[in-house]
Amino acid sequence: MTNHSRIQKKSLNERFLLIIGIFFFLVYLFMGLTLIVWHSMPLNMEYKYRVALGIVLIVYAMLRFLRFFKRDNSLQE
Repeated sequence: MTNHSRIQKKSLNERFLLIIGIFFFLVYLFMGLTLIVWHSMPLNMEYKYRVALGIVLIVYAMLRFLRFFKRDNSLQE
């Protein structure tokens, strides 16, 4: 089954959950990158701890992304 036909067969609830999953992946990724890149952030935290927190957020975003699509593909079968 092609990707396009799989998207067309999703219910409204599944499409909503797909959009929310992608949205939160992007939010966590953006937060992690912002913590790492923005050096003059008005946050009372040492830079090395901000980088560590940013890396944790990026890894968490990737895990959510992989788990979401693994679960989504198992529902299709």
